[in-house]
Amino acid sequence: MNNTLTRSANYSDSMKIAVLSTNADLYSTRRLVEAIKQKGHEATVIDHVKCFVMIEGGKPTIIYKGKPIPEIDAAIPRIGTSVSAFGCAVVRQLELMKVFTTVKSQAILRSRDKLRSMQVLAKAGIDIPKTVFAKNPSQVNELIHLVGGPPVVIKLLEGTQGVGVVLAETIKAAKSTIEAFYGLRANFLIQEYIAESKGADIRAFVIGNKVIAAMRRQGADGDFRSNLHRGGQGSLVELTPEEEETAVAAAKALGVKIAGVDMLQSDRGPLVMEVNSSPGLRGIEEVSGIDVAALIVSYIEDKIVTDEGDTVGV
Repeated sequence: MNNTLTRSANYSDSMKIAVLSTNADLYSTRRLVEAIKQKGHEATVIDHVKCFVMIEGGKPTIIYKGKPIPEIDAAIPRIGTSVSAFGCAVVRQLELMKVFTTVKSQAILRSRDKLRSMQVLAKAGIDIPKTVFAKNPSQVNELIHLVGGPPVVIKLLEGTQGVGVVLAETIKAAKSTIEAFYGLRANFLIQEYIAESKGADIRAFVIGNKVIAAMRRQGADGDFRSNLHRGGQGSLVELTPEEEETAVAAAKALGVKIAGVDMLQSDRGPLVMEVNSSPGLRGIEEVSGIDVAALIVSYIEDKIVTDEGDTVGV
């Protein structure tokens, strides 16, 4: 094992912290770099898709720009969904190299798989919208009936930021969408539509075992999807104790230590839709006024001292 890549640290030490990101100009990446430097640490941005993962007995290495990556104490993965598999291979390699990462490779993969994450959340007793998954079913009507529709929400397993999410308001529309997805050999989920949420959801930002900020995201006119990337609007919201407990429990169930937990407010309480392992910082920082990037760096400082060498998820 190449132990020259890590160093012991305490609160007074200056650390080397890498942000794994394909674009150094993205808001979240820039804010993290700023926060790292403001706290007296050295920041570097590593484009993980340009890394080579060297697999050799006893000497795990990552090659970047023709050289082994410089020694670092911690890494903040910002892995896009389009490169989840390779990005997680890089994160896993860092774990083998005893570098502290704010999210483990297995947690990223677990959260990105919509079906698996729903199964894990359900097993943990966390409420979610009624969800059905089937492969080439002969009875589309039965699927729709199982989730109480129509209307029903149909989601591609690989979708992100609202892409691949369809609201089918009638049985005919649902059948057409389902048949089209099957024709494309796409895997998807069918979920109940929570009418009382009125096109809004809650994004709770969790760090460790605490919700540090939350916002309500309201979909643009005529769009039931509340994603800010699709024109939705965010506003500060104070969570109920039940909502806060649910957000923390959901992040914990999936093993995501820094998470954006998306929930719907329903008549039967908060329903978790998704746990995002690379949550964006712009919306939550602008709405709350909280320096979320600085809190992430503080989390690293605390964990380097208490849990240095943790390799859970390898």
